[in-house]
Amino acid sequence: MSLSEHLPSDTVVYDVVVVGSCMTDLVSYTPRLPKAGETIHGHKFLIGFGGKGANQCIQAARLGAKSAMVGKVGKDSFGDNYIENFKSNGVSTDYVGQTDEASTGVAPITVNDEGQNAIVIVAGANLLLNSEDLEQASKVIGCAKVVVCQLEIRPAVTLTALKIAHKAGVKTIFNPAPAIADLDPEFYKETDVFCCNETEAEILTGIEVCSVASAGKAGSALLEKGCRSVIITLGAEGSVLMSLDKRTPHYIPTKKVKAVDTTVTALWALWHSTWLTILAWSWKK
Repeated sequence: MSLSEHLPSDTVVYDVVVVGSCMTDLVSYTPRLPKAGETIHGHKFLIGFGGKGANQCIQAARLGAKSAMVGKVGKDSFGDNYIENFKSNGVSTDYVGQTDEASTGVAPITVNDEGQNAIVIVAGANLLLNSEDLEQASKVIGCAKVVVCQLEIRPAVTLTALKIAHKAGVKTIFNPAPAIADLDPEFYKETDVFCCNETEAEILTGIEVCSVASAGKAGSALLEKGCRSVIITLGAEGSVLMSLDKRTPHYIPTKKVKAVDTTVTALWALWHSTWLTILAWSWKK
């Protein structure tokens, strides 16, 4: 099913439009992570809806933002369930296509009793989202208050989405995950808010991020690359914010909590989506 088969007759204005990935998480909980070649018993299994893009979109909708997803899933049970999950959470699926050329993206995850994890990502249909799909969704992208992108789909497609939004004067938020060392320089210039964690910041700048001070150095390097605003998350230590107007690092600490699952996909999406939803309501076109 192509996106054009079910486009609405009138363009709807959304608070948040996310262009990104849809992944079905296959999560096994075990006492410890298995060694290479080892088989061990687990004590719990669940199937969840993951993908950085989809998680951010659904969390934004749950927080009250009018949200739409632009993505692609397979013509399989995972894909069907994914679209129903979007609908049940109030997310528009007019721009979520289904394809029989690849399966819905999956992420088998193993989590031990300490919350440590091992993850394998099979992107599947996510990699088939293309420029034609974006062209069909361009009006909605260009009318949104905020457009959010990541790197779990093809980078060229992500960059095209950012360009469509930026050209239309829409605020853009880019989460460069998973990070690419030789990221196209245009990503920095097409992004209003560049949001990454300490590992991604190190990959992109070559600066080891292990403290607030080093995060500030990495943030400065990202601003020099063309970013307007930078947020570097530091896990349990909080976040560092910087911008072209305010280059002095602003540190925001966080409260200590016990980690239940360090895949943090849902928690990261909640943090990210809370923040982008507030921006969507405060930024006026």
